Amino acid sequence: MARKSSARREAMQRAALYPLDWLEERSGLVGGVRYFLFRKVPGDTSWWHTLGSATLTAFLVQLVTGVILAMYYKPDPQNAHASIEHIQHDLTLGWLVRGMHKWGASVFIILMFMHMGRVFLFGAYKYPRELNWIVGVLLLATGLFEGLTGYLLPFDQTAYWATVVAININGTAPFVGPYLATLLRGGAEIGPDVLARFYSLHMLLVPGALIGLIGLHLYLVVRLGVSSPPWSREAAGRDPDPEPPPARAGLVQPAPRPAGVRRRPVE
Repeated sequence: MARKSSARREAMQRAALYPLDWLEERSGLVGGVRYFLFRKVPGDTSWWHTLGSATLTAFLVQLVTGVILAMYYKPDPQNAHASIEHIQHDLTLGWLVRGMHKWGASVFIILMFMHMGRVFLFGAYKYPRELNWIVGVLLLATGLFEGLTGYLLPFDQTAYWATVVAININGTAPFVGPYLATLLRGGAEIGPDVLARFYSLHMLLVPGALIGLIGLHLYLVVRLGVSSPPWSREAAGRDPDPEPPPARAGLVQPAPRPAGVRRRPVE
């Protein structure tokens, strides 16, 4: 009876693992995911090292809630604000999805700043991780631009005038400022076309850039490994403490004192 139960269990395991084996044989993705999830990290890592994962989680929440909101949002000046009110008050749990997307944007940006602050204070931007630091800076700038393009989409008075101020500030940049402001406005003045332009940037171009940069960032993290905290002996380049000498057998069978170990003076 026990043999039949064991054989049945093995058959069920083979049936459950068959799709994964099929995918692994043809793509190697399962092995890559296993290596990413179970790779070795320094033993002295702490909760500070989870800020990157928290930032990625916030981005995924923004991605999912943004896709749901795009199903009901109408990117034209006459219906944009009304569609937001419809999502907020008429759809089932629409207030929750919109709230997660609205406040999640602030959480995403705050976590990016905290993550980059941790990397800077821990010295994790140094050799050989300089390229990953540059990618992180580009991620921060792209994330801020994503927040700017999304702020206009409710198309109320606050969103409109805040976007006017933001575009005018960008227009004061030397050399490229006027061209950048014209590109964001879609002309000499802010008109109806700016909403469609910001919506396309917010939904297509900037998320695509973010996904590409995040993929490159994760690849470099896996390839270069996780850096130790600055108080780590390995990170500071200090030799580890020498192992204590073996215990002496006592007065009856004394053992020689190991070389290089000084006798501590008696106070």
